[in-house]
Amino acid sequence: MGKLTGRIVEAKAVTSGEKSPMVGPELRRLRLLAGFTQGQIAQRMNVQQAAVSKIEQGGEVYLSTVQRYVEALGASLRLNAHFPTDAPLSMKLCEAFDVEQGHDDQLVLPLLGDEPFKPQRDVVLSIKPVYTEKILEGRKTVELRRRFPVSAPNGTLAYIYSTSPVKAMVGTAAIRDVLKLPVEQIWAEFESTAFIARDKFEKYFDGLEHGFALVFDDVKTFSRPLPLSELREKFGFEPPQSFLYAKRDLRKALKNEPAIVSH
Repeated sequence: MGKLTGRIVEAKAVTSGEKSPMVGPELRRLRLLAGFTQGQIAQRMNVQQAAVSKIEQGGEVYLSTVQRYVEALGASLRLNAHFPTDAPLSMKLCEAFDVEQGHDDQLVLPLLGDEPFKPQRDVVLSIKPVYTEKILEGRKTVELRRRFPVSAPNGTLAYIYSTSPVKAMVGTAAIRDVLKLPVEQIWAEFESTAFIARDKFEKYFDGLEHGFALVFDDVKTFSRPLPLSELREKFGFEPPQSFLYAKRDLRKALKNEPAIVSH
């Protein structure tokens, strides 16, 4: 039976009135699905088999223990906090954290683990004008991020939003690859193509061991920048702090960009 490496197992929310399932039996079910014995999991966790048996019997268990158990299965544990976009806290989250808009009505703040990329989704990237100019000129071929779904498929379309003072959608680029690397390795490999000064690079990645490099390809410039005022009026668009998944109507319109500019 195949292991769980690289797979995402969905956790079902418990509605009010339902009995909350214990973590232990759920972990046991995953172990059986993955084809492991208790002894094999114990060896991978560097604990006695009795400890694994105790975990699977239920009761309270530390989150760190759950993480170690899941990693012993060859998987990874993710923990998110989901906030409605109209919640009072959402604006503060946008200001304080590098959050993404997971669904059209939710902000997702990952607390543990990498953010999985939602299938068949384009993204909007907020990038400073000094960098967007170089991207559209074909000189800057790598965009750096503190966090980005490493599972984004090759060829994912990125709509480039140039931030203040431009405040406009200016073009597109295909994301050829997403690389999660140690921060120092990012600098060593992409110093010449990311077009960022060392001091700004260090400030941006301050406190992180790893960062993300988005490798661009097939860059295209819109025939005219689409200003934020127009994007707000037609699509209810609000620029992201880092990136967001493009809504369906915005994607459809921007893919047919000449039709927009002819209005």
